[in-house]
Amino acid sequence: MAHHGQQKSSRLLLTALVGLATLAVAATAVAGPSDPPPPRLPADGRAAHQKTQAVLNEIVAQGTPGVIAQVRDRHGVWDARAGVRRLGSERPRSTHDRFRIASVTKTFTATVLLKLEAEGKLSLDDSVDEWLPGVVHGKGYRPRHITVRHLLNHTSGIFDYNMDAGFRAEYAGDEFDRNRHVRWSPEDLVDIALAHPPNFQPEQGSRPGRLGRWDYSDTNYVLAGMVVEKATGRSYAHEVERLVIRPLGLRGTSVPGTSPRLPSPHARHYSTLFEDGPRAKVRDVTEFSPTVAFSAGQLISTVGDVNTFLSRLLGGELLPPAQQRQLLDAVPVDGDKGHGGPQDVYGLGLRHFKLAEGCWAWGHGGMIPGSATRALASADGRQVMAMNRNGDWGEQRLEDAAVEAEFCRRPLTSPH
Repeated sequence: MAHHGQQKSSRLLLTALVGLATLAVAATAVAGPSDPPPPRLPADGRAAHQKTQAVLNEIVAQGTPGVIAQVRDRHGVWDARAGVRRLGSERPRSTHDRFRIASVTKTFTATVLLKLEAEGKLSLDDSVDEWLPGVVHGKGYRPRHITVRHLLNHTSGIFDYNMDAGFRAEYAGDEFDRNRHVRWSPEDLVDIALAHPPNFQPEQGSRPGRLGRWDYSDTNYVLAGMVVEKATGRSYAHEVERLVIRPLGLRGTSVPGTSPRLPSPHARHYSTLFEDGPRAKVRDVTEFSPTVAFSAGQLISTVGDVNTFLSRLLGGELLPPAQQRQLLDAVPVDGDKGHGGPQDVYGLGLRHFKLAEGCWAWGHGGMIPGSATRALASADGRQVMAMNRNGDWGEQRLEDAAVEAEFCRRPLTSPH
C-alpha cells in the first residue's frame, strides 16, 4: 500500500541489521537524450557534501539496510551510498538501483494531467462526476462539486483508502504474504474510501493564500489516474510513458502495471509491516502487486531519473507557462500529514517544504512497503536531490537532516 508520509515519532530501530558500509562517489547521472554528460565533482566539491554523507552513515548505523542519494547543482553531480543491497551480504547499494518511488508518483500523475489540459483534452476545473459519472458515491459526497484540481491539491475531502483499518490489516505482519499478489482495480480502492464519509466538502478546502481544510489522500490520485484513462481512452501507463518518460529519456523509469517484480538492477526492499518495537520482524517485501497503489504510488525509478524529471519540471521545460503557474499555485496544508510540516504549502503533486527558517524546496516524499523516497528541487530546478532507503522504518529527523544539509547552506526564497 502507498503511504502518504513517514513516521514523525522515533521508532526503536533494529541495530543488528547491518554494519556501516559507506562510500561517496561522483558519477555520470542518467540524463535526457540531449544532455551532455554532467561533470564529475573534484575532491573539494565532494568535501562540501561530507555532512550529508555523515547523515546517510547514521541512517544505516541505526538499522536501515541501505540508502542512496544523488545531488545535482551548479558544481556537478554527487552520488552517495551507505549500507547494503541485501541483508546478509556485503554488496553495497548502487545509485543505479531501481526502486519503488511511492508517492513521488503523484508528481508524475499531476504533470500528465496538466499536459493533457495543455493538449485541450480536459480542464482542471472539470468535475469528477463529468469524467467519472457514478464513481464517487456514498453518503455526504457531492462529486459535481469536486474538480480535478481538488484531487491534485488534496482539497477534495475524499477519505484516504489507506486509512481504512481493514485494508491496512491485509498488509500487516504475516497477512502481507497472503495478500502481496492480490490485484486491486482502481474502483476497488475508491470503494474502500467511499465506505467512509468525506472529511470535509471541497468548498471548505484551503485556497492559495488562505488556510482551510486540507487532507492528503491517496484516493485523490487514484481518481486522477482514472480521469487520465477516461479522457484519453488509453491506459495510465501509456500516458505517463508518452508524456513524461519517453520525452525525458528516463530509461530507468517504468510503470509496472500489474507486475509484482522490480526490474534489475535493484536492492532488496525490507519492511516491518506496521509492527513497532525491538521485536518487530524485518521482512523482504521486494515483490508485491503495485495495483495496491495505482496512479498514487506505483512508479519505479532511479535517483538519476527522478532528479532529471524534477529539474526539467521546475525549470519550466515540461509544461507551458499557464500550466506551470497552476502547478505551483499552492495552498496551505492543514497539519503535517504527508512527509512535511504544518508551514508547508502544496501545489499540484508538489509540496513546498519549509526545511528551516528561510530555507524552502519543492518536491515530494513517499513510502511504500520496503521503500522510502524523498525528492527535492530548488525553485529554478538547478539544484535537485533524490534519496531512497530500502527499509521503511526509522527516524524522520535523519532523513530531514540529509535534505537540510544540502538545501540550507544558504537561504532559499520563501513563497510568502
